[in-house]
Amino acid sequence: MNKIIEKRTGETEEFQPRKITEAIFKAMLSVGKGNLDDAEILTNQVLNILNKIPRKTTVEDVQDIVINVLMNENLQGRTFADVAESYILYRDNRRRIREEKKRIENSLKNSVRHEASKDSSGSMETLQLNLKIMPTTVTNRLGQKVPIDVSKIRDVVSEACRGLAGVDPLVLEMDSQIHFFDGISTRKIQETLIRVANEKTSVNQPNWTMAAARLLLHDLYGEASRNRNEAFKKYGNFYNLVVKLTQIGRYDPRVMKEYSREQLEELGQYIKPERDELFTFAGAKHISDRYCIRGLENEVMELPQEAFMGIAAFLAIAEKPSERMRWARQFYDVLSNLYITMATPTLANARRINGQLSSCFIDTPEDSLQGIFDGLRTFSKVSQNGGGMGVYIGKLRSLGSSIRGYKGAGSGVIPWVRLYNDTAVSVNQLGQRAGAASIWLDIWHKDILDFLDLKTNSGDDRRKAHDIFPSICVPDKFYKELEVDGDWYLFDPNEIREKKGYSLEDFYGEEWEKRYDELSADEDISRKTIPALEIMASILKSLYETGGPFIFNRDTVNRMNPNKHAGMIYSSNLCTEICQNMSSTRLMETRIENDKVVEIYSPGDLVVCNLSSINMGRTNTVEKVNEIVPVQIRMLDNVISMNNLPLDQATRTNMRYRAIGVGISGYHQFLAVRGIEWESEEHLKIMDEFFEEINYVAIKTSMELAIERGEYPLFKGSDWDNGDYFKLRNYNSERWNKLAEQVHKHGLRNGYIMAIAPTGSTSVIAGSTAGIDPIFKPVFVEEKKGFIIKQVAPDLNPHTLPFYKGAHRIDQMWSIRAAAIRQRHLDQSQSMNIYATEGMDEQAFLNLYYEAWRLGIKTVYYFRNFTMDEDEPNDPSCEACQA
Repeated sequence: MNKIIEKRTGETEEFQPRKITEAIFKAMLSVGKGNLDDAEILTNQVLNILNKIPRKTTVEDVQDIVINVLMNENLQGRTFADVAESYILYRDNRRRIREEKKRIENSLKNSVRHEASKDSSGSMETLQLNLKIMPTTVTNRLGQKVPIDVSKIRDVVSEACRGLAGVDPLVLEMDSQIHFFDGISTRKIQETLIRVANEKTSVNQPNWTMAAARLLLHDLYGEASRNRNEAFKKYGNFYNLVVKLTQIGRYDPRVMKEYSREQLEELGQYIKPERDELFTFAGAKHISDRYCIRGLENEVMELPQEAFMGIAAFLAIAEKPSERMRWARQFYDVLSNLYITMATPTLANARRINGQLSSCFIDTPEDSLQGIFDGLRTFSKVSQNGGGMGVYIGKLRSLGSSIRGYKGAGSGVIPWVRLYNDTAVSVNQLGQRAGAASIWLDIWHKDILDFLDLKTNSGDDRRKAHDIFPSICVPDKFYKELEVDGDWYLFDPNEIREKKGYSLEDFYGEEWEKRYDELSADEDISRKTIPALEIMASILKSLYETGGPFIFNRDTVNRMNPNKHAGMIYSSNLCTEICQNMSSTRLMETRIENDKVVEIYSPGDLVVCNLSSINMGRTNTVEKVNEIVPVQIRMLDNVISMNNLPLDQATRTNMRYRAIGVGISGYHQFLAVRGIEWESEEHLKIMDEFFEEINYVAIKTSMELAIERGEYPLFKGSDWDNGDYFKLRNYNSERWNKLAEQVHKHGLRNGYIMAIAPTGSTSVIAGSTAGIDPIFKPVFVEEKKGFIIKQVAPDLNPHTLPFYKGAHRIDQMWSIRAAAIRQRHLDQSQSMNIYATEGMDEQAFLNLYYEAWRLGIKTVYYFRNFTMDEDEPNDPSCEACQA
């Protein structure tokens, strides 16, 4: 096409279609539609229109035609109105930049003319001092108006943009100047620079988030320096900080007790300030706002690398004194390089006084007034200390059950669930947010239908509980009845105990099924009979409206339980990744002794979650796994030793099993960087291999720790010990057989090892995608406390964008298959969400849950409807469980 285009300057040049294709493709990338073929087709449509214009064409004409084509074109159902909007915004932004440049040029010309008329011999320095481009004065932090030092602003901007592709310091300076005014405070200037850089973050220019992070960190460095009365540019004296924070009651005094001044100064010298440059803006803001220790008036004191070193030093106290410094440095390295993240409570509380380091807990209240209120007290103490809770209520009697021989007196589980709901609201988590609990009930319980309606929009609001998360425990038998459109029987657990002398929930698998069939045929046992499909319809209705119930496939869990010799797993935790033995704490005796009332309890297994996640965005090779995971396992074992739990029975359970949960974040990032599509066999193959390697290294490390520190007390007789763990997972290669022999000989330090938690909070710090979830969109915006935070998918570029397919556009059966692949390598479970997709009907919906069970997946977390993710990109249930 030989067409001449008139530029804005009046000059002309030959039209180049390639420029149109590039512009359209960039606009597509910004909204997640990076399809070069479509860009070329749309370019041809633009050319067809241009060819019909006989007159000379301007650049503005071409851009108008591009917008018109994007607004109206439809390529086999693919529309581009959102691309047009992005193109318009980009065009407007370029216009503003041109106008600003012109304003600066005019200002320069006017200044030159003015100075020349006054003093024809004036120097360039004199001219620059008289420019009126920026305000002439600023208000400093002391409230004094002083002349502005433009060079300082430019130095800060230049340093923030250093080495970042696609980030122009001049553009940042110019766009920020629009918001400046005479007498503006220096703080306001810094806030403006941060905000403008953050707002520029886009699919096309993802590196602006790194520039915004550097600007924020520059601000934090200055605040910390002033608040600590030390003159430093980035990091000050670590020892002095520890002393100061200990004196004001923020730091655990054990740190100063176990380390000498020389050792703390040595650790301070080991801190690597340059690792702050790994943070995105969201990551830097999140760690500084939520995890770095503040002063008594919430002033900035601790900086990110000091937080990492403080955590490392605290956890290393569990090491032998001669080894402490070496491990503190290694712990710091894996944290500060963002190879792993620790769970939210560990990041926040390790090094704080009386720090509770575990994420959440699971309780099993007994069917008695004492047992229920003991359970509520347990939940209160956990919530008070910032933990989340899973509560199994399957032992509680149903509505209309007998109480002490009075028939029909039982109020059922709903009133007790409402008490848990009110406790979650009233006992908030350290004043920061409401408490969080998932309440678990068996699907054969007589109250199950009312339970499924707890959060739906229909029914009596007096029987609702909107602030907890209903969850159900499902046996194999239920899925089998779904297959044949069979009936399902609901029972009262109290009646079974009284008449049969056992509890149905205490069994699983074939033994459970045999007893269920006996109860179904026993005319002396009352029951409700409901078609299994009708119950499933209620489940699907609740899932669609509320995102729950969460699902616990109890027979699969207990068959694969490596500690089945020591107990039973009734339910999971708040985020569905923990599967560990559970039992009730019982009041055995109350007596008066020395004028005091003494209560004697028999402690049960109150499950404790000790979590950490591998960042697959950075720990992304077999070699890296073998380097990082052994350090991570050691840190988690030290979490158990150094923990300060709110309940004695939790401490006892922690020591009996020494259970940990090694998980991951950056799953989708790992695939995208390698150019692997989510919906592909290659995805399944590489994850099978990668998770097997993680599991192998984790078990091997725990075995080596057992040699060094001793095995967990309940190891003998476990599946780890007798080899069944390895046989059930078809780990039969030579290296696995050798490891099984070593585990049998030396034991394991940790009774449970692998569990994938959600990482919506900690993955922000790591700059990785959350947990095992696909992303929602390449760029999304969050508002936190009035501040807009733009986040982009990690490692986003034209190569990775096509592989960052949004969660709601992915065929969910591929996600189910991937979860089944991972499940083989997890002795516990995974926080796996299912996402609504266009055209998903009720049958497809049901099939996903059926296939999850059939393929051996232990638990299913949220069903994420479209509206749920528009309102809440992160997991709304339990921030404490973020690993």
